[in-house]
Amino acid sequence: MPLVNEKLLGFVMVLTRISAFFLVIPVFAWQSIPVTVKVALVLLLAVFFSMVTPAPMAAKQAGVLEAVLLIVNEGTYGLALGLVAAVLFAAVKFGAHIVEQEMGLTLAEILDPLTGEGTAPLASLLEMMFIILFLSANGHHLFLLTLSKSYETFPAGSIPTIPVLTGEIISAGSIMLMAGLRMAAPMLAAFLLLMVVLAVMARVIPEMDILFISLPLSVGLGLLMVAAFLPLINAFVSEFAGLMGKLLPV
Repeated sequence: MPLVNEKLLGFVMVLTRISAFFLVIPVFAWQSIPVTVKVALVLLLAVFFSMVTPAPMAAKQAGVLEAVLLIVNEGTYGLALGLVAAVLFAAVKFGAHIVEQEMGLTLAEILDPLTGEGTAPLASLLEMMFIILFLSANGHHLFLLTLSKSYETFPAGSIPTIPVLTGEIISAGSIMLMAGLRMAAPMLAAFLLLMVVLAVMARVIPEMDILFISLPLSVGLGLLMVAAFLPLINAFVSEFAGLMGKLLPV
């Protein structure tokens, strides 16, 4: 009987880490994926990893309280791994929101079919393009590799270091902000130049309605710059894998 309980607890610990990880990572956590598919995939991965990873030593002769603490530790570690990936993934949408503010499209809100939440059209478009490029580059294999390395570095039953996990999440947030600003920087420079041109025109031709002219010019310039700098999204796909390897505590 103790052997059965030990194996069952080990499987539940593996299942908890994988469930917490897939609960927040991009693509898999979206509402567009059926719940039955999510549950089936998590159970399949839990069975696989519980077979290839050694049984946790802490599961042997663990009481009820110890078992609950072990499960909470696994959930904390899996949630931290998923949050790092989700924050890095949001860099493209953050950069698109900056451009939308300059274009005056912040009030144009649509329903995001992926998350079921309201979002701006340009951010949704760039995010979908990034997802297609990410999956075409076998980015989903990166998530599985992350889980595999996590069990090599922190086997099931080990106590996660909360300051390290918190620091990695904060670092991922700062990198997300920098990456979003870096992608939007050329477009911000173009809008700055447009504002200078419009200011000069307002001084040279006072009778011209600059506000009426600036709205279509801002939208047109924004769409033109987005089309011109789409290769930056493809470059961020390869950069995303490197950032995941540096930030994730595995």
